[in-house]
Amino acid sequence: MFHRLTRRVVQRVTTTAEQGLATAEYAIAMIAAAGFAGLLIVVLKSDPVRNLLSSIVETALGTR
Repeated sequence: MFHRLTRRVVQRVTTTAEQGLATAEYAIAMIAAAGFAGLLIVVLKSDPVRNLLSSIVETALGTR
């Protein structure tokens, strides 16, 4: 009887603590993804990268 009660309490406390941790992990991952997306946009808008990508696409389509 005592072992069942202890197991239930431990399981409930562990589950509650992990639920909050998972939410925090998702929030950190979303912030990191948004930062990476912003950095990627800045890099892709630069002239050297834009020219390189245009060259690759033109070569692949055979327009050169």
